[in-house]
Amino acid sequence: MPPRWPREPDRQADPEYRRLDDLMNFAIHVGIYAATNSGLWFVHILKSTQWPWLLWVNGIWFGILGLHFIYIKAIADYTTSKT
Repeated sequence: MPPRWPREPDRQADPEYRRLDDLMNFAIHVGIYAATNSGLWFVHILKSTQWPWLLWVNGIWFGILGLHFIYIKAIADYTTSKT
């Protein structure tokens, strides 16, 4: 069941909703990362392929996930916006 919001959601005027929306987007990003990379590693191991780029893809994408997390937790400004 999706999360319920006690009032009409407005990304521009509601900083709590904006923060929750960013966290849900991060969770989707983590899920796509996990599904994609576990699938790639599964095929890599099952077929005994020689994919030297696979470790780079995992590392770079993990770094991007880290930057995404840092942005949400430390950089993003969730104060009320002036519109």
